[in-house]
Amino acid sequence: MKMHNTSHQVHHTIHSEHPKREHKRHHDVDEIKLKAIITTLLSIPVVILSEGIRDFLKIPDIPFSNYLVLILSTVVFIYGGSFFIKGSVLEIKKRKPGMMTLVALAITVAYVYSLFAFFSGRASFFWEITTLIAIMLWGHWIEMKSVLGAGRALEELVKLMPTKANLIKGKEIIEVPVSSLKPGDKVLVKPGEKIPADGVVVEGITYVDESLLTGESKPVPKKVGDKVIAGAVNLEGSLKVQVEKTGEDSYLSQVMKLIKEAQESKTELQNLADKAAFYLTIIAIIAGGLSFTIWQFISGNTAFAVERAITVMVISCPHALGLAIPLVVSISTSYSAKKGILIRNRLALERAKDVNVIVFDKTGTLTEGKFGISKIINSIDKKEFLKIVASVEGYSEHSLAKAVVDYAVENGIHPESVQDFKAFPGKGIYARFEGKEIFIGNIDFLREKEVKLKEEILRKSEEVLSKGNTVIFVAVDRELVGAIALSDKIRKESFEAIRELKRMGKKIIMITGDDEKVAENVAKELKIDEFFARVLPHEKSQKIKELQERGFKVAMVGDGINDAPALVQADIGIAIGSGTDVAIESADIILVKNDPRNVVDVIRLSELTVKKMYQNLFWALGYNVITIPLAMGLGAPIGIVLKPAIGAVFMSASTVIVALNAMLMKRELI
Repeated sequence: MKMHNTSHQVHHTIHSEHPKREHKRHHDVDEIKLKAIITTLLSIPVVILSEGIRDFLKIPDIPFSNYLVLILSTVVFIYGGSFFIKGSVLEIKKRKPGMMTLVALAITVAYVYSLFAFFSGRASFFWEITTLIAIMLWGHWIEMKSVLGAGRALEELVKLMPTKANLIKGKEIIEVPVSSLKPGDKVLVKPGEKIPADGVVVEGITYVDESLLTGESKPVPKKVGDKVIAGAVNLEGSLKVQVEKTGEDSYLSQVMKLIKEAQESKTELQNLADKAAFYLTIIAIIAGGLSFTIWQFISGNTAFAVERAITVMVISCPHALGLAIPLVVSISTSYSAKKGILIRNRLALERAKDVNVIVFDKTGTLTEGKFGISKIINSIDKKEFLKIVASVEGYSEHSLAKAVVDYAVENGIHPESVQDFKAFPGKGIYARFEGKEIFIGNIDFLREKEVKLKEEILRKSEEVLSKGNTVIFVAVDRELVGAIALSDKIRKESFEAIRELKRMGKKIIMITGDDEKVAENVAKELKIDEFFARVLPHEKSQKIKELQERGFKVAMVGDGINDAPALVQADIGIAIGSGTDVAIESADIILVKNDPRNVVDVIRLSELTVKKMYQNLFWALGYNVITIPLAMGLGAPIGIVLKPAIGAVFMSASTVIVALNAMLMKRELI
């Protein structure tokens, strides 16, 4: 059962798949912080009262201080160390030993040895164990805070959602909880208020601020018939909005679902990091055991040999390696969503930087997709001609049809009912009107239907075709009676997008169902490298395949509906201008705005994301190349000996560096 609720349901969606897990994450962060604080406080007297530190600070001998150190260290080991021991049990059960296993092994070996050393009168590691556990807990807390913080961008948006709505009931306006709204309800949105649910404007004209939802920085004009998104701010006039989507169907709910899917899926670099972390754990255990054996044999100093083994295992914990990729992904997906770029497939985002050919659908992508009538060619009465065309086109969903119907209505001609309507995708339409057979479509469609063509109409249509217009032909009872020329403006953003993509070294290709003349005109204006014209919707995927066979890595940019097969066939499928409809299964990446410049942003985001991933992997692995030999004691002959606690500091520092490097993405993001 769906809940008719926008803001509450979006909260629900964030936590719905794993509500207990999400709550547990926040609880775990607080618990780790508390453990770290208490462990640190308990470690202070352990360090001060330890024999070596006491001698160094010249603190006089305190009766039973050794026993106090033993007791406090045991409390720290059980209270703080149990976190790592429990974690190691889970890792071993999953057969994926990692950071928890190494830390648990190190502190357990150190504690057991220290107990033995304490009762046999040898040097122990109690202060090293307590400081090690404290530092590791703080390091783990920093990691968890970083991951939670990175994914919180859209959760913060949800908090901005309104909780109340002005429901219109007859002549009354009642304030109700947003959670009670359902599709079909009408709400009043006053200036300065937030729109409470996804819907359509049924009364009023205004501008709304959608910047926090779609990344559109400029106020967006809204009039009757326009869609609005829950959470957008109404800036000017009052609006009456009919609720269309609530709960799981709402825009923000779908966005959160996409982000969750993207962040939880694994890609090649993540798998590489996981494998590296596993092998690093194995190497650390072997290196630790080897260090102990070698130093025990060389020096006969068991305490030093144990110390070397512990330091190796601590310093090589794959903390940074485990954080390297997920943190970058979390930041890139969350913040790109705020900019109106929704990532369905993380692997596609990583691959986008390698694309060398970008194929754009023309209509609605490079052009505005809002056609206007530029010329009417008719051999029968103009009003009768328009009534026939508008009546038949009124049953079509094509953008050209809407332009024709709008033009007719503006001129006082209203569509009437027709019979036997049938659409032929990419070709035309057919219907019966007042007992006559009507065919409307391109010239090939009319020839296919054996329509008698008139040379004068064809000649006039050629003139407007040469100027880049789209022409639809009209036949009544299989005789050509006229044509309508329509023009579609090129988006001003398209010029900037194409220019920037070419500067980046990308080959630009346009694909369209329009004829050669129209395609050539648009391609020439935009300085596009190549174009395919007269391509039917089902043929677009074949064109993409041909480009791939030529050795190109292809990104297809289309509307996500007619272009679905091509989006699937392409190496990267980008659906543009989807607005509030983000449930497009065929696309890897969804661009909310009708702005081709966002394609440039996608490629830059891909380059930055992958760059940060490689930087983090390089640091996380490179750090171990230097520190593991030092931890093993190779620097001992020249006086460089790392203590376990210092090893923990180095390990935690590497994790912090990886986290900071990922966080710096925010400055560079679009």
